[in-house]
Amino acid sequence: MLEDEVEELIVLDASQTFNSDLWRNNSGGRNTPDEGYLRWGLGNISKKWNEKLASSDEIGGTPVLITPEMVGKTIFVFTSIEVKKEGWKYTGIKNEPQQKNWIDLIKGRGGIAGFASSVDEYRQIVKDYLRSLKDRSN
Repeated sequence: MLEDEVEELIVLDASQTFNSDLWRNNSGGRNTPDEGYLRWGLGNISKKWNEKLASSDEIGGTPVLITPEMVGKTIFVFTSIEVKKEGWKYTGIKNEPQQKNWIDLIKGRGGIAGFASSVDEYRQIVKDYLRSLKDRSN
């Protein structure tokens, strides 16, 4: 399956399985007629910045019920999924290191993030996050 096909399945599954909202985060830039440069996409601040971080394809949130021990409220946890074609494996080339840096940043701040080349990989990212919450509360 191609990346855009995997992406479509993940977005659909996200809403059905975890009640998550994921939105396409198109990112890029181009020269403008007045010799300026227009950037778009989350975190697409500058060329130098993009050498360190590249935001994920899908950005959104996942509702997480905070248990009574954790105040008893549902919060919307920032979710960032970098979608890859089916069968993809991390190689560390192209934009992958910058994408991994973004994923590590989001996870380090308490969000849900990861690379996914299938619905099952996406589900595992969310399940691992939810398991880590339970582990922290015990």
